[in-house]
Amino acid sequence: MAKPVRLRHPDSGEIKTGFYGFSWTSLLFGGIPALLRGDIAMGVAAIAFGLVLGGLGQPMLSVMAILAWAWIYNKHYTRDLLNRGFEFDDSPEIVAEAKRALGLG
Repeated sequence: MAKPVRLRHPDSGEIKTGFYGFSWTSLLFGGIPALLRGDIAMGVAAIAFGLVLGGLGQPMLSVMAILAWAWIYNKHYTRDLLNRGFEFDDSPEIVAEAKRALGLG
């Protein structure tokens, strides 16, 4: 289950919600959640990849790719926000859990 963590950009003050854990929305809707978060490149890539696998008639490979996407997308999205300068802005307990889940020590 995905868990939210609040992030804030120190220069602009912009607040975004990062996520960590399994993404049920990505499992059910593929790249659409990425598009809704403004992560256009990853959303389009996920949709295109799904269409290519489906077009190749590889249903088992497609299912495996969707499961992998659901496991990694939230981590990718949140780490990308951190790489763009966002910082954790949540309770110490949530920040500690998020850092553990994201492999940030």
